[in-house]
Amino acid sequence: MLKPLIRRLIEMTVVMALVVTIVFVIVRIAPGDPAAMMLGPDATPQDVADLRVRLGLDQSLAVQYLRYVGGLLSGDLGQSIFLGQPVGAALLARAEPTFFLTLFSLLIACTIALPVGILSAYWRGSLFDQATTTLAMFAASVPSFWLGLVLMQVFAVKLGWFDPSGYGGPGAGLGTRLHHLVLPAVALGIVSSALIARFTRASMLDVLGDDFVRTARAKGMSEWQVVLGHAFKNALIPILTVIGLTAALLVSGAIVTETVFGLPGVGSLIVSAVLRRDYPVIQGALLVIAGLYVIINFVIDMLYLAVDPRVRY
Repeated sequence: MLKPLIRRLIEMTVVMALVVTIVFVIVRIAPGDPAAMMLGPDATPQDVADLRVRLGLDQSLAVQYLRYVGGLLSGDLGQSIFLGQPVGAALLARAEPTFFLTLFSLLIACTIALPVGILSAYWRGSLFDQATTTLAMFAASVPSFWLGLVLMQVFAVKLGWFDPSGYGGPGAGLGTRLHHLVLPAVALGIVSSALIARFTRASMLDVLGDDFVRTARAKGMSEWQVVLGHAFKNALIPILTVIGLTAALLVSGAIVTETVFGLPGVGSLIVSAVLRRDYPVIQGALLVIAGLYVIINFVIDMLYLAVDPRVRY
């Protein structure tokens, strides 16, 4: 048990080291000079050169990389060029909308997908199965931002049930802010539910015909005890995998949705940082997202042990 855990932690460290290097190089080779963008079109070449020196952009990539890695090892993600504050503080200030949007979207996706997937597998070939499979394929092909615009037009503009954009004023309470997240969470949740539903159906179909299911029925158990207590439990590992991947994708996929709904989350911060060539913010945000991917995968691996004791061996 301890040896696989140590191996997994080493793999996570190697992955994050590769991510740090790749993100640093990609951001630096992208076109655009943050110093020139800060000073505007009227700046002289000497002014731009002086600002590059103050920002440390005149140094070689190797020196900049070593300085950046040294800062990361001490817990410093760097200083935003345009915001004038630490990157960690800027990300933390924008984390709340992104966190709740991702959480609510995942809850909506699971609430829709798990019952639909289980019933589709149980009633295989029925009209319900065919209808839900068709709807799942349609939902998987719909861009979340387009669905968000449709929901905004119907429920915000025409019916007036929700605000079309924003996250409430500075003094808004948590309830008001969460109310602003309903439409974007539904848009992301519906699109994400398609993949989970299809995996749930496929996993349930794999186990519904196994011997242990027939044995449970022969013992006189109710049908839903057999389906939920035996079949669904044994089908959980691939379902947990796709839920974990969906959660990680929602973190990165929320960027476009946040922009559409005008949410002041991490997504809007990344978009503005890319437009301004704010290297430290771009690097910090990408590292945090990559770290969330790694952590989610690690948590899913640990859940395997709780769901199926055979994994321990």
